[in-house]
Amino acid sequence: MRHLYDFKCVDAIAKAGSIRKAADTLAITPSALNRRLLALEAELGTQIFERLPRGVRLSTAGELMIQHIRDQVADFERLQSQIADLTGVRRGHVNIACSQALLAYFLPREIERYRAEHPGVTFSVSVRDREVAEQALLDYSADVALIFEPVRLADCQTLVIVEQPIRAIMGAGHPLAGLEELKLENLLAYPLAMPTRPYGVRSLLDSAAARKNLRLTPSVTSDSFEFLRHVVGHGEIVAFQIAVGLPVDPTGQEATTTRPFNAREVPAGRLHLAQLKGRSLPVAAARFALQLQAALSARFTVIG
Repeated sequence: MRHLYDFKCVDAIAKAGSIRKAADTLAITPSALNRRLLALEAELGTQIFERLPRGVRLSTAGELMIQHIRDQVADFERLQSQIADLTGVRRGHVNIACSQALLAYFLPREIERYRAEHPGVTFSVSVRDREVAEQALLDYSADVALIFEPVRLADCQTLVIVEQPIRAIMGAGHPLAGLEELKLENLLAYPLAMPTRPYGVRSLLDSAAARKNLRLTPSVTSDSFEFLRHVVGHGEIVAFQIAVGLPVDPTGQEATTTRPFNAREVPAGRLHLAQLKGRSLPVAAARFALQLQAALSARFTVIG
């Protein structure tokens, strides 16, 4: 399978944009990697990469080749998992791209469930929000993606969409904790901890506030939802999270509480489970995607 290793090398260079960086990823020397590339280009009779002062980029021929490479690697991985199924031993590897909210509770539980039946399957989980998650499907670095409020999804196949209401998180003794549901005006008197603007939660809150001619000015911003969750409980600060990012059983979380928003003011967002359109997933990834689809559909309201 020498050609598959050559394909892997080309893919690594394309992703890194540099022979040196790709060599570090592949654990070989830059000179050895460059020799492999030159030999492959000589065999093809054309350059795969344009050499730049700082790094490389795919040529027109390289763009065609990288798509072929990713298709071939995906097909081979699917073949491996199908052969493993014939022996009765489920093996394979599942690459997942997901929004941060999935990391704390939902995905660990689902991966544990799957591996309890199929311990030979391994997983990679990467935090990829919105546009970056979609790109991970396109470049085959992810088999499936769980994306909150995606931007396009034009080249992706959505397996299920579920509603995700935003909830405010605060200390258990917070003045807002006594309300059954919140209005945006309730937040104006308190310091807010909010994600940075690219994230879906921030986008939905800002849009809801704009519709009411309000401005939510955060006291703390971060691209880490884990950090924002821990900020809560220190004084009167309020943070935010979608439902899938909260524990199903809040036992042991007594120091904090959550409150829903009035649905007319802050509509629920949408969480998409998606894969690349037209791609046949390896067996392990396909069956894990079915498990995720069932788990999301059982817990949340399905849209469409």
